[in-house]
Amino acid sequence: MSHAAKPTRRQALQWLGSMPLLPIGASTSASLLATACASTGKATAFQSASFSAMPAPTLADPAAMATTTVGSALNVTFDDRSTQTFRLAYQPFFITGDKVSDGKGGQVLAGGYYDIRNQPIIDTTVAGSERQFFSDCPDGTSLLTVPGAKVDGVKGKPVFAVVQFEYTSRAQDGKTQMYGKLPSPIAVLTLDQDPATGRLSLVKYHNVDTSKVHGLWITCGASLSPWGTHLSSEEYEPDAFADRAKNHLQAFSSNLYGNPDRANPYHYGHLPEVTVNPDGTAAIKKHFCMGRISHELVQVMPDQRTTLMGDDATNSGYFVFVADREQDLSSGTLYVAKVGAGFSIDPAADGAAPLSWIKLGSATSAEIEQLADTLKPADIMTVLAKDPGDASFTRIVANGRTEWIKLKPGMDKAAAFLETHRYAAYKGASMGFTKMEGTTVNARDKIAYSALQNCEKSMVAGDKANVPGNGISIPRQLKAGAVMALNLRGGQKDTAGSAIRSDWMPVDTRALLAGEDIAADALGNTGNPDRICNPDNLKFSEKLRTLFIGEDSGQHVNNFLWAYNVDTRQLARIMSIPAGGESTGLHAVDEIHGWTYIMSNFQHAGDWSSLHAVVKGTLDPLVKANYRNKAGAAVGYLTGTPTQMRLQG
Repeated sequence: MSHAAKPTRRQALQWLGSMPLLPIGASTSASLLATACASTGKATAFQSASFSAMPAPTLADPAAMATTTVGSALNVTFDDRSTQTFRLAYQPFFITGDKVSDGKGGQVLAGGYYDIRNQPIIDTTVAGSERQFFSDCPDGTSLLTVPGAKVDGVKGKPVFAVVQFEYTSRAQDGKTQMYGKLPSPIAVLTLDQDPATGRLSLVKYHNVDTSKVHGLWITCGASLSPWGTHLSSEEYEPDAFADRAKNHLQAFSSNLYGNPDRANPYHYGHLPEVTVNPDGTAAIKKHFCMGRISHELVQVMPDQRTTLMGDDATNSGYFVFVADREQDLSSGTLYVAKVGAGFSIDPAADGAAPLSWIKLGSATSAEIEQLADTLKPADIMTVLAKDPGDASFTRIVANGRTEWIKLKPGMDKAAAFLETHRYAAYKGASMGFTKMEGTTVNARDKIAYSALQNCEKSMVAGDKANVPGNGISIPRQLKAGAVMALNLRGGQKDTAGSAIRSDWMPVDTRALLAGEDIAADALGNTGNPDRICNPDNLKFSEKLRTLFIGEDSGQHVNNFLWAYNVDTRQLARIMSIPAGGESTGLHAVDEIHGWTYIMSNFQHAGDWSSLHAVVKGTLDPLVKANYRNKAGAAVGYLTGTPTQMRLQG
C-alpha cells in the first residue's frame, strides 16, 4: 500500500485488528470484521485513530500492579463517520527462562547466555542448582519479514522477531550483581502468522552467533532499518582509560572468553546489524564507523542513508551518520551537533534552538575495526584527571568528569571513531545532554523525536558536569525528562562550510512533551503519574499518526507505555508494566501481511528502590510468583479485539 493511498474499511480493520487474546475470540473477530464491511454497503476509508486511556493501577488491585496490565482501547474512525473500537490486551511469546523450541526437535533456554564458543555460561552461585544464565532484561525488538522465507513448522505465513537481551540483573543467589558482566545474547524468533486472525505463534528460537563480532556489549534499544534489518546497540561503551574491573570489562571478558584480559574495549560501543535468513537463522556485523558512543536506539531516515542516533550517557550529544550509499552503513561521515541559543525543555516555550553540525570524520567500518584491533588508548591521546598547566592540553567534560586531553599526531580519525565522546567535546560540540534515549521519525512531517530520560546534571547551569556556552543549559533539573522534536531539512552545511549530503538533517530542537516532578504521592510516585516520566523507547506509527513512548522511570511505581497523537495532541496511557520494571522492546509495525502490531517487552520486574516503600511488601510475593522469583521477564506484543461498532453514516 502506498503512503498516500487510504485503506478500505476491510483493509483498515484487518491491519488494525491484530489478533484476539483468546482463541475463541478469533472467530468473533472474523465475524465482526465481515459484518463491519458488509453493513456499510459502500467502500469507506480509514480516517483516524485514537487511544482511550487506562487508569494507573493502584493497591486496590495489587495483582494489576504486579503484572502487565492493559485497560485501554484503540478507536478507529472512517470517512463515513462510522467507528470501530478494539479492546487491547498483552500476549507474551515467552517469559525468559522458558524452554522453547529450537526448530530442530530440541529445546533452548529463552534469553540464555553463551560464550565466544557458543557454549552456555553457567550460574554457579547456588551449589547443587547450577543453571545457564538467562536474562531478566529483554530489550530492543524488530518484527520483520524475509522474501522467500520457509521454516519447518510454520503453517501460515512466516514472520520473524529479532530480540536482544540487555543484561541480567543478578545471579540466582539474589545477591551477586551481574549488570554488564555477561555478553548480551540476541535471538531470532520464527513466528507463525495466522492469515485469518493475525495471531503470532512462536515456532523456533535461534540464538545468533556473535563470535565474529567479538560478542555484544549491553544491547539496549533497537530499530528496524528501511531495508528490513535489525539495528542493535551497544550502550555505555567501556572507557578504555578506566580500570577494567570498574568498567565491568574484566568480568565481561572472563565470561565471554574465559580470560579477564582478552576483551578489547575498542570492540564495544558500536552499532551491530542483524540480517535474518529465510530459514530463521541470521548473520551479524558491527559498523565501527558510526561513532563509539552510548548507542541506545538509532533511526535511519527514509533516504536510507541518514541515521540519527540516541546517545544514552551523561554529557551526551546529537550524532548523525550519513552513509555513502543507500542501505549500506559500512562507510560514511559522522557529525555531531552544536546547539544554538534558545534551548528549552518547556513545551510551552516559543521557538526552537538551532542546530549546526560539526564534521568529526569520514571512514569505512573496516579501517576503524583495524584501528581498534591495533591501537592502544595511549596511542590515540593522553587523558589526565588534573590540570597539567600545559596549554597543549584541552579541558573537556566527558562522562560527567572534567579531563584534560591531548591528541597524538595523526590520530584524529582514530579519536573521532574510537574516542568519540572525548573527541566531540574536543571539537566544541554541545555535549551536555543527559541520557538521550530513543529516536524515531515522523516522515510525513519531516520531524524526528528524541527522548531525554532525565534533564539533570550536565544539562543544569552550575552543575560540575555542565559546560558553559555549549547551548544546553536549563535553570533547574527536571528528573522526569522530556521528549524533543527536531525539524529535518536538506541543503545544510557543516561548520566548516562543506555541504552535507542529506535531506534529513535536524536543523533545530524544541520540547514536545515533558514530565513533572512531584512530592511523593500516597503510592510513592515522585513523577506525576498522569504525564510521561523518564521517556526511553520511542516509536512512531505513520498510519496511526501516533508517537509511542515507553518509560524507564525511577519516579513511577509502575512504568507505563503511552500513545501520543501528534495531530490531536492527546496523550493516553495504554499499558502498565509490572512494578519495579521498565518498558522496553517497543516497536510499532504499521503493516505485515495486512496486520498491525505493537511490540512490547519489559525488564527487571520487582527491582525495588526507596520509591517502592509503600508497595514492596504487598507486591514482592506477587511479582516473584509471576516471574520466576523475579528472574524472568516477558517478550510479546499488544493485541486488539473488536468490541463494538457504531455506524453514523
